Amino acid sequence: MNFIEAVSPNFNERKVPPDIIVLHYTGMKTGEEALAWLCNEESKVSSHYLVEEDGRVFRLVPEERRAWHAGVASWKGETDINGRSIGIEIVNPGHEWGYRPFPKAQIDAVIELLGDIRSRWQVEDGRIVGHSDVAPARKDDPGELFPWKTLAQAGHGLWAEPDAAPGASLSEGEESAGVFALQAGLTRLGYASAPSGKYDADTTTIVRAFQRHWRPEKVDGVADGMTRARLIALLRAAAGA
Repeated sequence: MNFIEAVSPNFNERKVPPDIIVLHYTGMKTGEEALAWLCNEESKVSSHYLVEEDGRVFRLVPEERRAWHAGVASWKGETDINGRSIGIEIVNPGHEWGYRPFPKAQIDAVIELLGDIRSRWQVEDGRIVGHSDVAPARKDDPGELFPWKTLAQAGHGLWAEPDAAPGASLSEGEESAGVFALQAGLTRLGYASAPSGKYDADTTTIVRAFQRHWRPEKVDGVADGMTRARLIALLRAAAGA
């Protein structure tokens, strides 16, 4: 794969091989502005790659090094996400500056890049996630317009369609065995959602993050029947059922 070299000084040593890929949007007005920020020593942030809207791919940090892209985050019980992940910044203004669909050339480049990365490292489909998955209380990216299903159909990422969507909605303020089961399922998928049986504000935040990735047509933090059914289908797919 062809890369444009744009070296960032913001990295340090890894202690383990990468086994997670985190996708971001840049959330800045232009790709040029984002690239300059990621390569600025004063910013203290970086990623391994940046993918422009026209499909150009910039390499900023070697994969063998620990880039600084995820911040305070967790997935499947791991908390040093930077230390075990490869970060990909995808140029898009984001929700603050005019969020818009991702062009086909850009997504094609992301798909090719994922294949290239996974040819070198063992990264399971369930460990290809968004910034909002690993940091749901802080981040919304790459957001509900990102075509996760398209990536999964190309062989990168977890996706599953449920057979049906039975059951009433669960929402903040409820306390039940159904809420406990929802939280347990979210935890098994990877989110930090310790089961309590109480649908609190943290549960709403995590459900909203889940929806941004796997139920993008409804991002409201309410676990309706389809949200819960898709979670079950994803868990079965991840388990190889």
